[in-house]
Amino acid sequence: MIRTLVADDQEPARWALRLVLDAEPDIEVVDEAVDGAEAVDKARRLDVDVVVLDLRMPRMDGVAAIRRITESVTPAPAVVALTTFDVDEYLFGALRAGAAGFVLKDSEPALLVEAVRAASRGQGLLDPQVTRRAIRRFAQFAPRPAPTGLDLLTPREQEVLRHVARGLSNAEIARALTVGEGTVKTHVARVLAKLGLRTRVHLVIYAYEHAILGTP
Repeated sequence: MIRTLVADDQEPARWALRLVLDAEPDIEVVDEAVDGAEAVDKARRLDVDVVVLDLRMPRMDGVAAIRRITESVTPAPAVVALTTFDVDEYLFGALRAGAAGFVLKDSEPALLVEAVRAASRGQGLLDPQVTRRAIRRFAQFAPRPAPTGLDLLTPREQEVLRHVARGLSNAEIARALTVGEGTVKTHVARVLAKLGLRTRVHLVIYAYEHAILGTP
C-alpha cells in the first residue's frame, strides 16, 4: 500500500485528490495538510511514501516545503508537485529541490495516479504538457555549461535523450524511431547509468541545463 499525504490550501482540491487516490486499491491517503509548513510537519511525523503537494500555498511555498521534506525527513518520502499552470515559474525550483514528478491539476486523474505510483518506486514522471511547454519558456534562460558525460552516449542514446527531454513517452519515442518499446526502455536505462542520473525527471533537467535541445 502506498501511504500518501496530500497538501493543498483549497479544501475542494484536497477532497478531489483524496477521491482520486483513495479509489485505487494500492494507494491510501493517510492525512491532509493545508499549507507547506503543515505538509513538512506531517511528513516528519507520519510514515508516508509519497507527498502530493500544491506548489502555491501560504506560510511556506511548495518549493521550500519540498526542500525541507527531502532534506530533513528520514527516510524522505517522494514528492509529486501539482500546479494549475502549465508553465509555472516554480517548475525547475521544485525539481531541483527534489520533486519526483510534476503534474497539472487539470490532467487526467490516471496521470496523477501514475505519478504517485512511479514516485513510490523511486522513479519520476513529468506531465507531458508541462515538459513540452516548459521548453519554450525555460530553455533560453537555462545555464549552459558544457554537457558533461554526453560524449559517453551513442548517437542513438543522444537521440533518445532529446526525445525524453521533449516529454515523449517510451511508446511515442518507439514510434518516432521505428523500434520496439522495450528497446527504448533499454536505451533510457543506459543513458541514466552513463550520466549517473536516477530518473527521467533528472534527464529532463540535464537536457535543459546543458541546452541539449538548443534554443526553441
